[in-house]
Amino acid sequence: MSQFNAQSTTDEVLAGHDLSGNIVFITGGASGLGLETARAMAAKGAHVILAARDQDKLDQAREEIEREVEGAIVETIVVDLAALASVRNCGKEANQRFDRIDLLINNAGVMACPFSHTADGFEMQFGTNHLGHFLLTKYLLPLVEKGAGKRIVNLSSRGHHMDKVHLDDPNFEHREYEKWASYGQSKTANVLFTVALDKRLKGKGIDVFAVHPGGIVTNLGRHLTEQDRAALLARVTEADQNFAWKTVEQGAATTCWAASAPELAGKGGVYCEDCHVAEADDTSGERGVRSYALDPATAERLWSLSERLVGEDFEI
Repeated sequence: MSQFNAQSTTDEVLAGHDLSGNIVFITGGASGLGLETARAMAAKGAHVILAARDQDKLDQAREEIEREVEGAIVETIVVDLAALASVRNCGKEANQRFDRIDLLINNAGVMACPFSHTADGFEMQFGTNHLGHFLLTKYLLPLVEKGAGKRIVNLSSRGHHMDKVHLDDPNFEHREYEKWASYGQSKTANVLFTVALDKRLKGKGIDVFAVHPGGIVTNLGRHLTEQDRAALLARVTEADQNFAWKTVEQGAATTCWAASAPELAGKGGVYCEDCHVAEADDTSGERGVRSYALDPATAERLWSLSERLVGEDFEI
């Protein structure tokens, strides 16, 4: 389906695309994959909106893109995905400031952090990576419906291989906390959210994709010790003998591909890696998406649980 692969970069994936007039909203846009996605899309004419929790870092990211991309159109907006009040405020502000969103990139995340809670009492990784984006997407969806691109990309990870979603105990209230199991649960939730959201948006011409960027060294790993890093590398190389770290430009390529590839039109609800749609695979540690992450019934149960936890219906 795709001419690209694990080594392809954002600029290669977007070559030949004209994103002029497209408004792209990117969470976690102040650094790492989000910043590179924004830079690459701005270089193709997109009007990018960087969303993150720190205004100073947002300002620095905007200035960096403006230095690198002549004529870049970059705006910023503050959102803390670990605080539902901040998510609601961001959503309301976005609806006041912007008339549409053509591409929504739910990129932000936290990985393998010590046990802690969000402002609303959720386990940090599940609360930030899934629930924050679940609620933010609800508030931004009216703008996406007015857009032309009509795509939503949710950053997941091969980390979803590490665990399914424990619908009976998502916040580790009745089981011992393990940071990688927590991360895996949250990344599985990102795929399940993709499945349920795409199903609801089929009639509106909006496609939703989940993306695994690959192994990249970014500030996502800020909570990892050297021992953690060594153990993680040992785990992934044992599962994938051909594993190699990606550059940030390579890591953000699948996001850019999912957001722009014409061949993906009407084919949402899937998990993409290395600029391809991944096959369901319950055994390989090297590639693929676990079937439990694509299960429609589980996706619906997670949707209902998420509505209950954030205290709002997400009706489409």
